[in-house]
Amino acid sequence: MKPKSYWNPYLAGIVLGLVLLGSFLIAGQGLGGSALPKRTIALVGSKVAPEASAANPVLGGYLEDDSNPLKNWIVVEMIGVMMGGFIGAVSAGRFKATVEKGPRTTTKTRLVYALIGGIIMGFAAGLARGCTSGQALSGGALLATGSWAFMLMVFAGGYTFAYFMRRQWT
Repeated sequence: MKPKSYWNPYLAGIVLGLVLLGSFLIAGQGLGGSALPKRTIALVGSKVAPEASAANPVLGGYLEDDSNPLKNWIVVEMIGVMMGGFIGAVSAGRFKATVEKGPRTTTKTRLVYALIGGIIMGFAAGLARGCTSGQALSGGALLATGSWAFMLMVFAGGYTFAYFMRRQWT
C-alpha cells in the first residue's frame, strides 16, 4: 500500500480547533497530556510506597480522594490520541517502525537527542504546570497570559536552536 499524503496543515489546524472546542463543550476541559505520566507514576507509587507517594507534593494531589488516579478525563483523552494516531497511520499506509533523521546523523545520535529533548520538555512541563498542548492550545484559547508567554518562548527557543540543529538534517 502506497502511503497517502499528509493532511493540509490549515485543514488540520481547523479540525484541531474544533476538537478543542468540543473538548470544552463536552468535558468542560481543554486538551493536554502531561498529567498521564504523573497519574501513572502516582498509581504505581501508591502501590509501592503509599505513604511517601501521598506525602509527595507532586503526586499526593492525584491520590487525595482514594480513587484510582487513572479515572480522569486526561487519561481517556490520551488513550484516544494513541488509538487515533495508530488508526490514522494504518489507514494512511504509514505505520512502520522507523527513526526519522537527516543523512549526516546516526540513528543512535538521533535517539539520544530525542531522549534529551523529551527529558527537557517533561521537566519544563512540570515547571510550567502543563505541556505544550495544555499551555498553548487550552490556555491560549482561554487567553491566559502565561500560556501566551509560554508559546512566545517556545517559538523563540525553536528559532534560536534551529540554526544549530539544521546541519543534523541536511
